[in-house]
Amino acid sequence: MDNGWDASADAWINAQGPDGDHARKYVLDTEMMARLRGTGARSLVDIGCGEGRFCRMAAELGISATGIDPTEALINHAREQDPNGTYHLGKAEALPLPDASVDCVVFYLTLIDIPDLAAAIAEAHRVLRRGGHVLIANLAGFITAARHDGWSRKGNVTGILELTGYLDEDVYWTHWAGIRIHNHHRPPKTYFQGFLNAGLVLTHYDEPRSTHPDADQRARYDNVAYLTLMEWQKP
Repeated sequence: MDNGWDASADAWINAQGPDGDHARKYVLDTEMMARLRGTGARSLVDIGCGEGRFCRMAAELGISATGIDPTEALINHAREQDPNGTYHLGKAEALPLPDASVDCVVFYLTLIDIPDLAAAIAEAHRVLRRGGHVLIANLAGFITAARHDGWSRKGNVTGILELTGYLDEDVYWTHWAGIRIHNHHRPPKTYFQGFLNAGLVLTHYDEPRSTHPDADQRARYDNVAYLTLMEWQKP
């Protein structure tokens, strides 16, 4: 099934640039890197690494990072930007890695892109060493339940979301900045139950605020903050 990523790869690379978009640069990067440092990980796999930005950030900490992505153009760009890095074309549901081979598994805003969540969680558990961590950034359930066109405005209200099928899993098209891709809506319980059923232990949960230098930009995001961060550990 076409999920839009092949056609959207160039637009994605342009939209992210070297520093990432608002969600990454001003909301998630600092928190993700702090959690990564806290794990003491010496190796990681970034599942859905895209253009490889987070792998490069991890490498700056001295962590051996492996990037996995199913979109060839994104993997090629990651290799161009990081010739000494390790990047593989592959899917979350069938990782090209040995059992118990990494200290940390990262899903940086990619669980919403993965069709078979259960298989992806099983693979993450398989390649993770005992005591290792799964680090996750994700969209909040109310945002994906709104699908792409859920935003509307009324008067001076920052934004109104029209939700539908919150408890029903779904895949839908979303589009911005020349990008048109599939996203998967799943209620939060699906993610929590999936990781709990795999035997992982939740060690951290947060909904980070924006750190944008413009106060209006910070307030606009914080009023309807829609990004979450989780960390799980393999006993």
